[in-house]
Amino acid sequence: MSAPALASHAPGTTAPALGGRGVAARTAGRRIGPSALRAAAWGVVVLCVGAFALSILAPMWFGVRDQRLLVVTSGSMAPAFQAGDAVVIQAIEDPSQLRVGQVATFWPPGGDRLVTHRIVDLRSLPVLTPDPVTGEMEPRLDAATGEPVLRPYIVTKGDANATVDPDATPLSRVRGVVLAVHPGWGRALGWAHSAEGRWALLAPPLAILAALETAATVTERRRRPASAAVRPAREELDAYLLD
Repeated sequence: MSAPALASHAPGTTAPALGGRGVAARTAGRRIGPSALRAAAWGVVVLCVGAFALSILAPMWFGVRDQRLLVVTSGSMAPAFQAGDAVVIQAIEDPSQLRVGQVATFWPPGGDRLVTHRIVDLRSLPVLTPDPVTGEMEPRLDAATGEPVLRPYIVTKGDANATVDPDATPLSRVRGVVLAVHPGWGRALGWAHSAEGRWALLAPPLAILAALETAATVTERRRRPASAAVRPAREELDAYLLD
């Protein structure tokens, strides 16, 4: 048996170290494997799609509980809540349950946008109807008593406003009272449902899925020629062994 060969080195030189810097250099030179890239890609897909799904499911979850999630667009109720927050409102079955100090969401008379302000007073005011001759608004009279017909109203005010709202609101136009405030939710939900937000949340997952499918197709095509080249060699070897 021959002795094991020993590596020789030129005089004045030393053998390369097997540990320390050599291991660190080899580790630093390693590339990220395909499996790690696929895991990272799927992580981005799950994160983006999950965020978009959450922006849709959150309002639905409150709706199932007979509640509604509204985005605050102004600072009239600061510091209770700010623009960009979201409030949860609960529908009321009996408007007579409204009390001073509650924060109510309502359709203001003549307005086309919901307003959420604090109730500062409850009043019974005459119902006004236009006079058929002059067209001016006059109190409607009860046919039996001749007295003005009264209707309950709420007087509201934004906490940050100096004066009360100009018009009292009939209780029939109240949509609910505020139960909870979620700071920042409105800004996030508004962005997720905007064109820019949908593009940012859905375009990357679609691009990643398309890239993964393309990579899988290319890999499969590269494997087919290699398999076809190996098959004849195996057949020749089998024939030789049989002979």
